Amino acid sequence: MMQIKRIVQNLVRMAQRLPSRQLMIGLSIVIGFLVGLIAVLMKNFVRVLENLLTSGFAVNYHNYLYFIYPSIGILATVLFIRYVLRRPVRDGIPNVLYALSRQNGIIHAHNTFSSVVTSILTVGFGGSVGLEGPTVVTGAAWGSQMGKLLGLNYKQIVALVGISATASLSAIFKAPIAAIVFALEIILFDMTMTALVPLLVSSIVAALTSYFFLGQNVLYPFKVVHTFQLSETPYYLLLGIFTALISVYFIRIYVFTGKLFDRYSGWLTKLIIGAILLGILIFFIPSLYGEGYESVNEGLKGNMEFVFDNSIFYPFKDNIHVTLLLLLGVVLFKALASSLTFRSGGIGGVFAPTLFIGTMTGLLFVKVLNYYGMTNLPESNFALVGMAGLLAGVVHAPLTAIFLSVEITSGYELIFPIMLVATSSYALARLLSPRSIYTIQLATRGDVLTHHKDRSLLAMMAVRDYIETDFLPVDVNANLGELVKIIAESNRNIYPVIDKENTFYGIILLDQIRHSMFKPELYDSTKVRNLMFTPTKVVRINDDMETVATKFQHSGKYNLVVVDGDKYVGFVSRSKIFSSYRELLQTISDE
Repeated sequence: MMQIKRIVQNLVRMAQRLPSRQLMIGLSIVIGFLVGLIAVLMKNFVRVLENLLTSGFAVNYHNYLYFIYPSIGILATVLFIRYVLRRPVRDGIPNVLYALSRQNGIIHAHNTFSSVVTSILTVGFGGSVGLEGPTVVTGAAWGSQMGKLLGLNYKQIVALVGISATASLSAIFKAPIAAIVFALEIILFDMTMTALVPLLVSSIVAALTSYFFLGQNVLYPFKVVHTFQLSETPYYLLLGIFTALISVYFIRIYVFTGKLFDRYSGWLTKLIIGAILLGILIFFIPSLYGEGYESVNEGLKGNMEFVFDNSIFYPFKDNIHVTLLLLLGVVLFKALASSLTFRSGGIGGVFAPTLFIGTMTGLLFVKVLNYYGMTNLPESNFALVGMAGLLAGVVHAPLTAIFLSVEITSGYELIFPIMLVATSSYALARLLSPRSIYTIQLATRGDVLTHHKDRSLLAMMAVRDYIETDFLPVDVNANLGELVKIIAESNRNIYPVIDKENTFYGIILLDQIRHSMFKPELYDSTKVRNLMFTPTKVVRINDDMETVATKFQHSGKYNLVVVDGDKYVGFVSRSKIFSSYRELLQTISDE
């Protein structure tokens, strides 16, 4: 053990001697290979587990084990978190965004393995989520911990988090270009040329690692039979609108189930309710089971028989009306199944469900048009393009949606309709739901990292870190004479007025009572409550720093009182906050 520790210490010393750029490139190679191996490990474990559990199922026979398996996986996940890990496991990509906005890029060490174990249990047993989010947070945690071990500065650690997240997505999807675009659109808000080269290197190394172990085939093999025709443009625009509406539906179902399950305090209650509902959904619609990659492949071929496999509806597989209704059910209930998986305690990502729903949305759209609208549109093309539209609408990342859809299918010939649908879907979805599925929950707590640089910097600052408590308080029932004694002991010109329970009543400014201080005859008769005033702006202890900055701007004050409920806490200073802001800006902007 001592020998291993000594080797690690020597490696750390060697790394610290390297120039910054060479160090980051070297680390990007290591991270790319390591994260690539983790992605391969996770995919293979899930594949083996799924085959072990479901390989004997007959296509034309419904199996009650579909009701049981997801519950077992989620139960195992929850038990691992509660009794082995003994600390919470946050959602994948929101966890990374939270670390960037509130923890200076530091992701807890347990994330280097916890999401691997929990997501394999959840997805392997049929939880209706994907592996992408857990892979990203695992890779980001390795990058963050490496940066911490090497004593790197804030900017380098943030870059490593982005590099690692890029490598994770590149490996899991075999999509190096889309992974880089994903990092630029969602993870890194202030990309510089210094970090761009390591980003490229890690993405390439991770993809090559994935190719070596998983083969060079794309995730969803797709052959363009019908090339894009200009006359199809209106239909693609309609598909963009349709995928935007389904995207907003997915986001709102996700938020609604979160609020619903928050009413239950016990983890066991959430587990039982969520697992039972999820089991019922998967029993009736088995294509909701797991990540759904096989179903997506069938959907991209225009084949809809997969919706009847292992289903009680199998006898109706030749009825087009039942088929379309069941396909609509797949679209609507996949969003619910994914949300229930999360809310009952499962760990996973939203990329796979989003790609699944997008493919089915495109397929449903074109099937309905072809059957009822007397059109003859290429069904496979619309299924593929629907994938891009939903991804753009759900995660609010149109460029990622475009490049990922193209890379994982080799559908380069459909780049124009993909761009058209992704852009229109993103525009409408952003209008209807300003927050993406990743940021909507973080935003309610003020914990979101935005692409607006000023807001991003303010989000990294917490009110609690800037509270000053050296202001001498005055009792609300005191008189002027007692106030004068306190003033004599103070080096401040502001005095908070409180009672014995620390309840805040108002403040007294030295300048406003200076004329009364030199009139001893007023000391006993003048009460403090008659001298104080209630400030128009106060800072709440949980206010985000952007709100605080706005309050300073509107009030014109140099100091604002901080309260927790109705209790006095201290003051925050305009000069101290903006001085810290400038220091943080300089730290981030320095190359």
